[in-house]
Amino acid sequence: MSDVGGVAADRLKSFIERIERLEEEKAGLTSDIREVYSEAKAAGFDTKIMRQVVRLRKMDQSDREEQETVLEVYKQALGMSE
Repeated sequence: MSDVGGVAADRLKSFIERIERLEEEKAGLTSDIREVYSEAKAAGFDTKIMRQVVRLRKMDQSDREEQETVLEVYKQALGMSE
């Protein structure tokens, strides 16, 4: 292994190449996700709401309930509740 300025060049190159491969995969996945949303929109679904649902499903139950409670309090404070 060669050292350049105290840095293991081969090891650094390996890390950089792994990151580059993962960035390529991420770009591909992002494109695939965009395509699924386009299909859903063409089928008549509201993709803005779908994105919110995906975000909410990532949250655990207690965090989601807390967020909904705070949202309701804010809506009431602004006279937006029914």
